[in-house]
Amino acid sequence: MANLLTLTMSYPLLNLRSGERLIEAGEARGEMFVLVHGHLKVERDGVEIARLIEPGTLVGEMSVLLGTDHTADVTALNDVEVRHIEDGWRWLESSPVAALHIATMACQRLDATSRMLVELRKDAREGREHGFLERLFGAVTGADTRN
Repeated sequence: MANLLTLTMSYPLLNLRSGERLIEAGEARGEMFVLVHGHLKVERDGVEIARLIEPGTLVGEMSVLLGTDHTADVTALNDVEVRHIEDGWRWLESSPVAALHIATMACQRLDATSRMLVELRKDAREGREHGFLERLFGAVTGADTRN
């Protein structure tokens, strides 16, 4: 199956410099982006929840699929290049392969979240929820939380 970089080759490139915002929480323009090069930081309510560094990573799909405003800010950490899909919904309607990629990705995220919730519930029963939360945030942000 073709990857998202291949599927978006015909879409225009958008370049960002370090510190520039790609997506702002609270807005919704129906756009999606595919990371070509660089690193992006995702923050929700002032908390960093992810760093996107893998070429081919899709950004903005939740807002498009749910028909809601963006729930997070996405900011360039260095020089970034993304493919710009102006009308994400139309692109998904016209590209079943892209829609399948996104459905698979969403299922993987849901599965990972479910596994984490099970582990959190088990840790809570044993009085260890703090340790799990620290590991979880460390894994998501890449920060060392063992201080």
